[in-house]
Amino acid sequence: MKISIDEIPQTPKEIAFSESVEELNKIYSQSSNREFGFPASLEVELRYYRAAADLFFDGRICGELRAVCGRCAEDYLFRMDQPFEFVLIPGPAKAERKAEELHRDDLGLSYYSEDEIDLAPLIAEQVILALPTQPLCAENCRGLCASCGTNLNRESCSCASPKGDPRMAVFRTLKVGR
Repeated sequence: MKISIDEIPQTPKEIAFSESVEELNKIYSQSSNREFGFPASLEVELRYYRAAADLFFDGRICGELRAVCGRCAEDYLFRMDQPFEFVLIPGPAKAERKAEELHRDDLGLSYYSEDEIDLAPLIAEQVILALPTQPLCAENCRGLCASCGTNLNRESCSCASPKGDPRMAVFRTLKVGR
């Protein structure tokens, strides 16, 4: 969806629309990270307004996404219902741009330089930011057996339980003289 800058009012305006995010499937399929699958579109509720030349956007993104569990490697569906907000300010001319330090207040800012705001890349960015860092099908997911690979959510295995944390095994071999 595109919004003309001249049509952005000073009083908040609310709209609801479906935004295509199929492009995210193409991006994720070309990378080594295939943990997520996106629907053809997500529902967006958006409120926007201006204060002088600064443009303010906030709203909510909703939809059902596919993910691969980080513990048991099973596909599952999860509901995204994520609030977002961002601010667009006029971009400095290329000649004016210099290397400068970002301040904490600048982190939520993005720039615009056209007469029209294309919301598609901004919405896609908000979707990516809302994705879980480690997708889990359930909080109590037991994952896979480290020895035989059995999905412990569906069945138990006969492997001997490891003694202690395997990452600490090297320390068990150390001999400390006293």
